[in-house]
Amino acid sequence: VIATTPCISFSGILPVNSNERCLMPLKIRKNKSSLFIILLLILTLLTGLTAGYFSAHGITENGNFEAFSRKVFQNEVSGSTLTLHYSLAHPEKQGIPRKKATLGTIPTDMKNTYQICSQYEKKLKSFRYSCLSTKNQLTLDSMLLYYHTEKSLGDNYLLQEPLGPSLGIQAQLPVLLAEYAFYEDQDITDYLNLLTTIRPYFQSILKFEKKKSEAGFFMSDTTLDRVLAQCSAFIQNPDNNYMVDIFQKKLSDYGKLSISEQNALILTHKSLMKTEVIPAYQELMTGLEALRGTGKNNRGLTYFKGGKAYYLYLLQSQTGSYVPVKQMEKRLSRQLSSEIGIAGTMLRKNPELLTTLNQGITFREMKPAQMLNTLQQKIQADFPSLADVTFELRTVHDSMKDYLSPAFYLTPPMDTGTPNVIYINPAASYQGLELFTTLAHEGFPGHLYQTVSFAENNPSDIRYLVTSSGYVEGWATYVESYGYEYAASLMNDPDSAKNAVRFAWLNRSMNLCIYSLIDIGIHYRGWDAARTAVFLKAFGINNASTAAEIYQYIVETPGNYLKYYWGYLNFLDLKTVCQKRLGDDFDLKEFHRRILDIGPVQFPVLEKYMK
Repeated sequence: VIATTPCISFSGILPVNSNERCLMPLKIRKNKSSLFIILLLILTLLTGLTAGYFSAHGITENGNFEAFSRKVFQNEVSGSTLTLHYSLAHPEKQGIPRKKATLGTIPTDMKNTYQICSQYEKKLKSFRYSCLSTKNQLTLDSMLLYYHTEKSLGDNYLLQEPLGPSLGIQAQLPVLLAEYAFYEDQDITDYLNLLTTIRPYFQSILKFEKKKSEAGFFMSDTTLDRVLAQCSAFIQNPDNNYMVDIFQKKLSDYGKLSISEQNALILTHKSLMKTEVIPAYQELMTGLEALRGTGKNNRGLTYFKGGKAYYLYLLQSQTGSYVPVKQMEKRLSRQLSSEIGIAGTMLRKNPELLTTLNQGITFREMKPAQMLNTLQQKIQADFPSLADVTFELRTVHDSMKDYLSPAFYLTPPMDTGTPNVIYINPAASYQGLELFTTLAHEGFPGHLYQTVSFAENNPSDIRYLVTSSGYVEGWATYVESYGYEYAASLMNDPDSAKNAVRFAWLNRSMNLCIYSLIDIGIHYRGWDAARTAVFLKAFGINNASTAAEIYQYIVETPGNYLKYYWGYLNFLDLKTVCQKRLGDDFDLKEFHRRILDIGPVQFPVLEKYMK
């Protein structure tokens, strides 16, 4: 997601004026009995028509709420052309006009945003909750918690970092622009115009970074070097930049332009890459370089003024969980202790498991598309079935492979539901079991499956924007464990493979748990690199460079591992609670169906509606 100013303006629902109409008495002679029947029929008819009219025109509380949430969605989704395009392929059909192409700006003052959040909160609290449908109550609960959490950021907004070696805007923007789909001619025009707005967008980022620098919150030189290296990799071959190749292919696939029209657009695109995009990145690099040395803290958030409070906000907004940090630490430690015990027991019975894991578990030869098709079949025993779902597999371009995730899924526009694209990064060299379980995370029954399932329930539009990363990433991590089980069933000797595959999942789970504990240690407890290295040594990670890289990554991406693993533990614990409550009546597929029907919400909201 590109972080842009939430260009939203509150527009409250105006009160509806109800004007009564006086009916003149009918001067028709009828006997009392037949007159009574006629009046009764008229009254019944008018009651039905009135109820239908009120319902259709938003006079009911549900209608008022849906009109309000729709207005919020329209305001929120229009703040950036990228946000609008990735949300709706054809916004005009939804009554949302396209504005001038823009990436938005990074704000240096959040007063207006907080004021809007307060207005939204006030309006949400004004609805008669008991008069709303369950669906609307769910949406209201999620919206109310979302805007309340965003407002809690307060004066710590300068601790936000739009740039970063792994998850920063400068890394995501080329991918999002490259994947900018062409549904109609206007999309091509909007895309080309967007290229001219990168420079002012980056200028707003530099303005924000300068303010961070003045407040003592600028990134360390180590992080700066990593960001600059990534920018440099993107612009080093302007004539062979992958955005040029992909643009040509998209024009060809669009199929509505002549060869001469395509060639003219290709020349325009190349010109814009050289005169707008590349210079924008160069100016960003120059501006950041000028701030070198002003970042005094190369450790966790707790060493910044307001850093600990910001970290608590980050945990809530990113994980969708509101439990105290100490409770998180206890639950994580309990999980780690349990899994260490299970792994130890398995090793005592089968010492060769460690060797098997280190050498790599033998897995049948399968291409990524075959893996995804196989997963679609395997999940049917544990997860609700879906209608045929199409997907596309693409490879990360060489120029960005060192800086992007091993794999990622791009959600389709809500009004089309396609394309469902999964990117695979060749730099990760994933294959066999590792690739299979990664595709379970990104595809089935992970992100792609969850996204399509959610869309099938026809949720309110605002639900696509007011969401929860903890739910989304936690779900994908939770179902990844099922991917390991399915993998065992595909091996030559499924019974013996179960132990090896289970041990592999335990190893992955323990790693994620360790990193999550380190995240809290660094950003909340104040661990430095040395303290982190000592903690890692207790789990057999003795390589100094590996420990340093883990430390640096977590310093730069606070809360990221917890988004995945704490989210996973919430689903795991929720399943345990339901199993205990229902006993023999517990149905795993129905449990998953209920979670998917509720959709991406914060965990307090999910738990409320699971009950």
